[in-house]
Amino acid sequence: MITILEKLRKDIKFQIKTDRQMSTFWVLVFLLPIIIGILASAYSLVSLIDIISSIDLTAPYNTSYDSFATELMTTLIAFGLTYLVNVTASIVLTYLLVNRRFTHFKRQNILSEDIIVAIDSLAQTKESEVEVSLWSLESAARESNAEEINKSAILWAILSAFIPFIQLYVYYFLINDYYRHEFREDKFLKDTSRELNKLGVNFSLPQRKEPIPNRSFVLYLILTIITMGLFSVYWIYILIKDPNGHFSYHIKFENQLITALEHA
Repeated sequence: MITILEKLRKDIKFQIKTDRQMSTFWVLVFLLPIIIGILASAYSLVSLIDIISSIDLTAPYNTSYDSFATELMTTLIAFGLTYLVNVTASIVLTYLLVNRRFTHFKRQNILSEDIIVAIDSLAQTKESEVEVSLWSLESAARESNAEEINKSAILWAILSAFIPFIQLYVYYFLINDYYRHEFREDKFLKDTSRELNKLGVNFSLPQRKEPIPNRSFVLYLILTIITMGLFSVYWIYILIKDPNGHFSYHIKFENQLITALEHA
């Protein structure tokens, strides 16, 4: 049992370290290319209008033509750089969002397996029968493994930057996957708490302060279209905030779990 607890403690510490919080200031990474693009477009438009208005069509040659060509080239370069900044920001942000989804789901599956082994070992020590209960927990763990398939962060980051509407699909599976994951996890943890209490382990599952809501992708999409993309800023915000709250809850219940098992 001591060896099992050591492995569980090690996996919990590793999971807490892996489930890194993302600052909501990452929203600025999403906004920065948009702001740069708007400013660059406004400056280029004003400059081009000023140059065009100064061209004298009756003159055999006017230096304004050279200024126009120079300004046009500067505008094209500015748009090119803006596009590169936008693509880079999109790739980095999408990679971070998708990668932490994969990392957390993978670590949670490992933690579930550790919990099942710990309950089985404790039951054998106390000579208690928990086969039916373990089957229920194992079934829930298998369901999570089947539903929470790996999604390559690098692949989706690159696709979302260059292929239209792929980014929307990334937003879709992120808001839905975390909600379903938390729903399944709550059921697993309630069953875990019940079985541990049957075995004499005083473990009370803490209450979630901010459970992940079942957000409507269709509603968010409509609001994004109506606001000409402005609502997507809030969308990015909740894609950062919701998992942060989920990870914070993990730290709380995992520490309580390992303490309860050690006392047992």
